[in-house]
Amino acid sequence: MSQSTTVVDDLTEDVETLYRDGIVGRKGAFDRDRVARLREDVEAAFAAALERPGGAVGRGPNRYYSELHPEQLRGFVDLASHPWVVGICEAVLGPDYDIVEVGFDVPLPGAQYQPWHRDFPSAQGRDGRRLTSLAFNVTLVDTIPEMGPFEIAPGTQWDDGPEFEHGMFPPKESYGRYEERATRKLPRMGDISARSALTIHRGTANHSQLSRPVLVLGVDAPVAGNAEHHDMAITRQFRASLPELVSRHLSCPVVDELQPIVQKHTIEGLVMGEA
Repeated sequence: MSQSTTVVDDLTEDVETLYRDGIVGRKGAFDRDRVARLREDVEAAFAAALERPGGAVGRGPNRYYSELHPEQLRGFVDLASHPWVVGICEAVLGPDYDIVEVGFDVPLPGAQYQPWHRDFPSAQGRDGRRLTSLAFNVTLVDTIPEMGPFEIAPGTQWDDGPEFEHGMFPPKESYGRYEERATRKLPRMGDISARSALTIHRGTANHSQLSRPVLVLGVDAPVAGNAEHHDMAITRQFRASLPELVSRHLSCPVVDELQPIVQKHTIEGLVMGEA
């Protein structure tokens, strides 16, 4: 996957935005034609995941999430070594960050509103006021409002309280706070965003006849401990082919042969969509 951005000099403003809003983006990070190939890989993996037990998990009506192994994606190395991705990871998570997850989210036609949520409890994504986990999203289509775009409430990565169900779902009486802050994202093919998965967000209703696949790269600081929730692996042959910039950030098992991933990251509160 060719990169349209080859040098990133100063990420101070992007890091400040990420800490303030819980999300920051980089437009046109990848060539559109190459992203189309990445989408082909995601669609093939999605079709295979739906055919096997535990291959994909529901994140609401007509909405699925699935994880896969890095070498199943053409362009994984280019994504993991992209100067902006590397720069954000080093600045926020430190030089010993670990890539723990590669997956994709697919809202299909008819997907409904999700409840406002974060992807895991706050202890798994921050240490005091330091972010310890990031999710990079690569949009694989040009998003239009009818597709059910991603909606996020900036600044809410610091929200917390015992009233959050499972540490992830704010009570409905607080929804007004998130709706007032809500920003809908309409990225185009090749755009990348980095966000704290703790920032309160939701998928909206897809009224189109198109799916909206998004690639997800999950990255941790050493203290985060999210790797235990994922079963990503790489083969010895693939590891030998990796540049050192990428291989040193993959602490997942190295195997002779890959096995299909049985999904672990089920979020029970999303299965039925917004009540």
